[in-house]
Amino acid sequence: MSITRHPAVSYVAGFVVFLAFLALGDRLPGTAGLAVRLTVTAAVLALFSRRVIELRPRRPVGGLLLGAAVFLVWIAPDLLWPDYRRHWLFENPITGTIPSLRDPADAGALFLLLRTLQAVVLVPVLEELFWRGWLLRWLVNPDFEKVAPGTYTRTSFWITAVLFASEHGPYWDVGLAAGAAYNWWMIRTRSLADCIFAHAVTNAVLAAYVIGWGKFAYWP
Repeated sequence: MSITRHPAVSYVAGFVVFLAFLALGDRLPGTAGLAVRLTVTAAVLALFSRRVIELRPRRPVGGLLLGAAVFLVWIAPDLLWPDYRRHWLFENPITGTIPSLRDPADAGALFLLLRTLQAVVLVPVLEELFWRGWLLRWLVNPDFEKVAPGTYTRTSFWITAVLFASEHGPYWDVGLAAGAAYNWWMIRTRSLADCIFAHAVTNAVLAAYVIGWGKFAYWP
């Protein structure tokens, strides 16, 4: 079997390409770089992942509430304790540092539109395919297609949540809470579409908060 035909590719390809673009950092700066990232990653998802992407949630109300709750958890520590995230537990050589805040007017309307599309449309799909669609099952059995979506084991649940947290750098603590919440929702609904929807709700509300209040630290 060729690599491109391996069943995991449908779940992993978009995430790997997205991480590769993030690793390039300033080599693809600004609006043009963001447009390239969106276009290429979306094309990879369309080419490799189309057959496994689910976009019709079974429990939209529950997903809406969960997504909003995760948003509140995400911003709560910084609202309650303004210097909370400057502690060495969050800003250090391993987790990185929080980016400087910018004025929304400096970003430009097209950049903000593309960045919002990335957060609300692209990221929930590629991350949920990888974390809940693939890894949560692969940790139960490497032949993951034999594992029903939403299958629970303590090991798979917490390894996935911790790795999801590590992806979020200085926000690893709220990332851990979010990862656990989305894992629970996957186990509860056994539906990738419901997890994508809940994740999209979180990111949509966060995008509105970032743009409306200029909290660009949440958008590294």
